[in-house]
Amino acid sequence: MKTKGEIEAEISRAIVQFEIDYMGRGPKEARVYIVEDLVVVRLKGVLTPAEEQLTKSIEGKDLVKKMRATLIDKARPLLYQVVGILLARKSSICIPTSAPNPATGSLSFP
Repeated sequence: MKTKGEIEAEISRAIVQFEIDYMGRGPKEARVYIVEDLVVVRLKGVLTPAEEQLTKSIEGKDLVKKMRATLIDKARPLLYQVVGILLARKSSICIPTSAPNPATGSLSFP
């Protein structure tokens, strides 16, 4: 049986690979926390250089947040599948949250 730390590391690697494959680049940092039946994934440094430039204005920041939220929303089935396989159970929801800095975000899998 895998330890909590091993499962967290596997989820982290899978989410980083998802970011690379689906979003075009991986985050600079990823951290996964499993708390009882909740999985939280925290990502830092996820923006492309073009997105970084856009976030220098309020309008650009809003555009990047909306675009990334839409991309994650479209990828929900894939994220459910990846996390569900690693947890050996079906995950029921994925909630992307945006920090004030769009280069940082999190995903929750209750």
